[in-house]
Amino acid sequence: MQPRPAYSYRSDPSVRDFADDHPIIVFDGECIFCSGWVNFVLRHDRQGRYRFITAQSALGAALYRHYGLDSRDYETNILIEGGIAYLKSEGSLRMAAGLGFPWRLASALRIIPKSIRDPLYELVARNRYRIAGRRNTCFVPKPEHRARFIA
Repeated sequence: MQPRPAYSYRSDPSVRDFADDHPIIVFDGECIFCSGWVNFVLRHDRQGRYRFITAQSALGAALYRHYGLDSRDYETNILIEGGIAYLKSEGSLRMAAGLGFPWRLASALRIIPKSIRDPLYELVARNRYRIAGRRNTCFVPKPEHRARFIA
C-alpha cells in the first residue's frame, strides 16, 4: 500500500462520511480471532478511545478498497488514527499502545524490523480461520458497547 495523505478517504466519493474523531479499528467481523481482539480492546480500553467498523459493512468494504486492500479477504485489520491508516503489525502495535499501561509496552516490539514483523503477522492472518474458526454471522456487540460501533 502506498502511503496516503491523512484523511484521504474524505475526498473519496465511495467512502461515506463517518465520525473519525476517535481512532477506528476496521476488523473482520466473521473471524473469531479478530472478534476476540475487539473484545480484548473493549475490555481494556478504559478511556473508550476506539471505535469499530466491521469489514463486512459497506463502509468497511469502501475503506478496504480505498486503501488498495481486498475487500473480500481481510488479511489485516485497519487502524485509522489521525486520518492515517496503519496496517498489519504496525496497526496492531499502535492499537495495543493506545490501551495504556501495561499494553503500551508492546511498542517495544517496534525494534523488530517490519520486514520480520509483517511476515509473522501475515502468517497468522492467512491462517486465522484455521486457528480460531469463523462465525456464520458478523460480530454483534453487547448493548453497552453498541455506541462505539459505526454502522
